[in-house]
Amino acid sequence: MAKFRYGLLLALIASSALAATPKGDWLVEDKDAIIRVDSCGSALCGTVVWTKKPGGLDENNPDPAKRSRPIMGLQLLLGMKPASDGRWAGDIYNPENGKTYTSRIWLKSDDTLRVEGCVLGLLCSGQDWTRTKLETAAPTSSRSAPGKK
Repeated sequence: MAKFRYGLLLALIASSALAATPKGDWLVEDKDAIIRVDSCGSALCGTVVWTKKPGGLDENNPDPAKRSRPIMGLQLLLGMKPASDGRWAGDIYNPENGKTYTSRIWLKSDDTLRVEGCVLGLLCSGQDWTRTKLETAAPTSSRSAPGKK
């Protein structure tokens, strides 16, 4: 019985540790895209895995050679590394204006990720993203955003 309780305790601790990470699929605040946060090397990155309007291009990129690349599969969160107090710091690319900003992310709760971008480290703006599950339908589907977890 003691082994069972010990095993149960370890399982609970492990599940808490997994829940405390921003890895997963996140529905952005305006519900028109899902960003998958996952490991990329020693950091975390966030990639567009679903969009409400398929076929969009990175047309506002300052590099003309990149303006024809699709939004689907585009990496938006770049090089997020643990900073302090459960926060990660790196950069965020905004395809709406083609600019990259200093960024930080952190979990406000298991199902809410705060994402902020800053200019000069002083002027910051952000969104709360909601944890979701990407349904098995093709990620370029034009249907409404997948349901929440």
